[in-house]
Amino acid sequence: MAENSRGPLARTVLQQCLHARLQVQEANEHSEAQFVQIDRGMVIYICFFKGATEDILPKMVSTLLNLRLCEMPCGKRASVLELPGSLLIVPQATLGGRAKGKAMQYHNNISKEDGLQLYHSFVSLCEKELKAAADVTGKEVEVTVKHGTYGNRQVLMLDTNGPYTHMVEF
Repeated sequence: MAENSRGPLARTVLQQCLHARLQVQEANEHSEAQFVQIDRGMVIYICFFKGATEDILPKMVSTLLNLRLCEMPCGKRASVLELPGSLLIVPQATLGGRAKGKAMQYHNNISKEDGLQLYHSFVSLCEKELKAAADVTGKEVEVTVKHGTYGNRQVLMLDTNGPYTHMVEF
């Protein structure tokens, strides 16, 4: 767990899923709501804190994608890379909140601009790793990396055979 002197640089929450669907754009007068979805795999909620840089991303991606959290039909656990399975990455700034009185404060969260850059780099690294794993296994399974939109409220629908939820800090 790589932490700075003030605490973690990033916080993630992982959930295995059978199916997940995320609304990434609300309906308006000109268009219908837009969604991204995955089948079997993992949902990653992610929040970056002040001090986080791109240096932390390779370790985050390697750790998260190699954790054996997905249940196989035989009951054994496998990583999303071993399945292979799909990923839905959801930016979740609220993971950085701290209760103060009756309100939540987000003073330790990274700036929106820096967070957006790290988020896009994280998604790109996950895409690269998942594609490489799917190519190696040779399984003819469609695996995808889908992601939410940074800085927007989104609606998530999730089917899981858990809940099997884990928080991992870096």
